[in-house]
Amino acid sequence: MSLVPNIAGDLAFSPRRIRAMVLRYLFLLKGSWPRIFELAYWPIMQMVLWGFFTQFLLTNSSFIAQAGGVLIAGVLLWDVLFRSNIGVAVSFLEEMWSRNLGQLFASPLRPYEWAVSLITIGFVRVVLGIGPAALLAIPLYHYSIFDMGLPLVAFFANLLVFGAAVGIAVCGLVLRYGLGAESLAWVAVFAFAPISGVYYPIATLPGWLQPIALALPSSHVFEGMRAVMIEGVFRWDYFVDACLLNLVYLGLGLGFFLHIFRIARRRGLLLQVGE
Repeated sequence: MSLVPNIAGDLAFSPRRIRAMVLRYLFLLKGSWPRIFELAYWPIMQMVLWGFFTQFLLTNSSFIAQAGGVLIAGVLLWDVLFRSNIGVAVSFLEEMWSRNLGQLFASPLRPYEWAVSLITIGFVRVVLGIGPAALLAIPLYHYSIFDMGLPLVAFFANLLVFGAAVGIAVCGLVLRYGLGAESLAWVAVFAFAPISGVYYPIATLPGWLQPIALALPSSHVFEGMRAVMIEGVFRWDYFVDACLLNLVYLGLGLGFFLHIFRIARRRGLLLQVGE
């Protein structure tokens, strides 16, 4: 038998090899519900979000004329929520990607200390990410979100906390289901976008959906933002509701993460990071 490799045969087009690779990716997709979920998630989310926004504009043609900067403010504040979530999740994922969880908890580090450190670095990432964008909006659009003054601090803080609560809960899901669920770090927070009233009031939503929306801290923040920008009034009721709801969500997020961590440690999942 010849030991010389059959180069021509290896370079020939092989439908069989293509079929094998396609099957590999199909099996990978089939075995990961987050991947299947993500395929339909973004088209549905875009349709719902911009559908509600279009519906609002059709019945409020003077909205943009009354407060031209409200959309820019909505975009910037939404990015605070998103980046707070992703800042927590990415710091967590970096430990999983480097397969460092086993070494990390061979030290005296406690799970709740790790959770607090993830939330803290998430806050730092938000400041570093949002600051340049907010400053750039001043020369580009002649709009400064800093003109809000102290209400901006209230909105910023509440969105930071809510984003961190979602992020730490997502960390728990990834810890439980492995890196096959890492896409949840990016997609989970966007589930709240259509019902947070980022670009339109909560009253735009169907009646049955409004109570669900008002159960989120983010909806009270964005309603409060529009009250400041359009009516010139800081609504304390929105602020207090957002703070109280954030306490609930942060407690639930931390509790869920610590519960999953105990399960992962008991099952040895900290040393078996994978798909």
